[in-house]
Amino acid sequence: MKFKIDKFVISIIVTIILAYFFPFFGNNNNVDLLNKAGSIGVALIFFFYGLKLHPNKIKEGLKNWKLHILVQFSTFILFPLLIILFFPFVPNDWKTIWLAFLFLAALPSSVSSSVVMVSIARGNIPAAIFNASISGLIGIMITPLWVGLFLHTTNNNFDLTAIYMKLIFEIFLPVVAGILLQRFFGKFAERYSSYITFFDKAVVLLIIFKSFSESFIEHVFSTLGFKDMVMIFLGVMLLFFIMLFLTGFLSNKFRFNKEDRITAQFCGTKKSLIHGTVFSKVLFSSSIASGLILLPIMLFHSFQIFVISIIATNISNKED
Repeated sequence: MKFKIDKFVISIIVTIILAYFFPFFGNNNNVDLLNKAGSIGVALIFFFYGLKLHPNKIKEGLKNWKLHILVQFSTFILFPLLIILFFPFVPNDWKTIWLAFLFLAALPSSVSSSVVMVSIARGNIPAAIFNASISGLIGIMITPLWVGLFLHTTNNNFDLTAIYMKLIFEIFLPVVAGILLQRFFGKFAERYSSYITFFDKAVVLLIIFKSFSESFIEHVFSTLGFKDMVMIFLGVMLLFFIMLFLTGFLSNKFRFNKEDRITAQFCGTKKSLIHGTVFSKVLFSSSIASGLILLPIMLFHSFQIFVISIIATNISNKED
């Protein structure tokens, strides 16, 4: 069985390597330019996101409400609660890493990879599109709330009001503008979807480059040893497989058919790297080393694509 390495994952690795060898591109002399470019890029990402959200499809998707509730419950409740359970046992020197895991757990589901994998496994594709899309809108409100509950432990200057104001202008309003203009430019967004996806990923790579440049300049990762990196990766794997089991278990309890169970597991275990990258820019812009914050979500993104692609391919082969 052959598996292709995700090109975006390779691009992320190359970007981090460039940030390591050429971190001066992300220093104070250029940080304002990178910040402005990142802010404009984030706004455009969510504007295009709004253009692709057809209101009629959202209305139609509401019919399968049990499946939607399970996916959103898994994404925004079960995921964060699993991480919060470990909070009392986390040593002080691991608080930032734990916060990075909470940030990962509070993120929305991934749209593109969820739909693609559900399609390969022959699951409920319309439900996957609906859940992955609506998850991004819910995350605008929920993700900062979860992170805000604990961010004060590492940053006493955390201002949730200021965070939401930034989210409103950089993310929420562009989404609303996109939805309102969907009837005029929706077909344009569909026609040039591949170019929009390329633009989205380019903005993400820009933010990753800036985040890791600053982290390398400040020697953030010098405090992490090999053992720490192994523990982080094992934590990512454990989190994924626990959620895969829980979504499967709950799907059986709800007596979902095979198609809905596939969608529940694939969408309920996914986390969006794109949302994670742009949200980190807003939530952690001046408080915590964003490179360290992004580390778990980048590892999770790579791991989830690898494992789910194997599962989806196996399911598809059994059907043939």
